[in-house]
Amino acid sequence: MKLKRNEITVVDTAIRIIKHRGQDYICLTDMVKNYGGDVAIYSWMRNRNTVEFLGVWELLNNPDFKGSGFETFKKQVGLNSFHLTPRKWIDNTEAIGLISRPGRYRGGTFAHKDIAFEFGSWLSAEFKLYLIKEFQRLKEMESEQEHWDYRRFLTKVNWRIQTTTVQQILIPASILPVNKRGIVYAEEADIINLALFGITASDWRKNNQALAKSGNIRDYASIEQLTVLANLESINSMLITEGLDKQERFSRLHREAVRQLKALLQSKTSLLPSAEID
Repeated sequence: MKLKRNEITVVDTAIRIIKHRGQDYICLTDMVKNYGGDVAIYSWMRNRNTVEFLGVWELLNNPDFKGSGFETFKKQVGLNSFHLTPRKWIDNTEAIGLISRPGRYRGGTFAHKDIAFEFGSWLSAEFKLYLIKEFQRLKEMESEQEHWDYRRFLTKVNWRIQTTTVQQILIPASILPVNKRGIVYAEEADIINLALFGITASDWRKNNQALAKSGNIRDYASIEQLTVLANLESINSMLITEGLDKQERFSRLHREAVRQLKALLQSKTSLLPSAEID
């Protein structure tokens, strides 16, 4: 299974985070770099409270957890000879809360975030607070990225529908030479841009030169605008099929953009488009 990896920095320490079974696992090995290394993990796992916490977590989250192995460890806790490692815990209980991976650079002990936060408390209250803070910041960044991906997805399918329609209907009817027919696609994109944003892509780039270095007009659109954009691309495809000319399609699309944005934004009238098409 390929694991997705991220990284956060806590008190000047880089800590890896991987995705496993759809959950976040934080690297305990990285967490103890300034606390004595893996010895700190072994010391933590010798503690009765730790063993009980790990056992209860597994009972709540792991239907395949071997309670018999857990009970054996509970009986041994406190003995001078008792020694427990992540690998031993996993092998004897089929635990899923800890992961032990070999390798010098990619290996180490990883723990589900619930367990990692508990371990952070054992290291120090300050470390736990910084760990939670940085983990939350990472989740917020991921949430923003997922939101961004969703926004872009809104327009992807309908854009393909529109370009297919242009290719099948407008391109064959075009009098432009073959090497210039890409202009037709750009014109259709700008009909949508004008209807929705009130400006063409090229004019937007001229007016927003700094932003244009890292994106285009649609990259900076709101979720409401991109929702309407996806709808307009589908509608435009239908209007092309019906044989409406560019001016007629623009008028229909502009009215529909205003109507849909009003419904979505209600009082946010500043985003309503106002434009003309040549």
